[in-house]
Amino acid sequence: MSAGPRDPLDGFDTTIHAPHRLRICALLEGAGEAEFALVQKQLGLSASALSKHVTVLMDAGYVEQRKAVRDTRQRVWLRLTRQGRAAYQGHLAALRAIVEPPAPAP
Repeated sequence: MSAGPRDPLDGFDTTIHAPHRLRICALLEGAGEAEFALVQKQLGLSASALSKHVTVLMDAGYVEQRKAVRDTRQRVWLRLTRQGRAAYQGHLAALRAIVEPPAPAP
């Protein structure tokens, strides 16, 4: 027995929906991987504010970080996980379903 069509709002993700976290996910999806300082500069956030949002996304399994030394300084790179990319895409689909008019019935 089929469950019927899936509700497009099922992909709405309150973790991603917060404006700064949505922007972080959008930036990381486009970049693949980005250095923490670049994300901070692009979004105009303080390091502590960005760190708090990244921690929420990491705790959800959506973002992972890689640390390495570059130019004698510790650097942190961020990227979406496979789960994070799927959640972000699902959230975008849910937002589109909210704002786009429904197709006319046949």
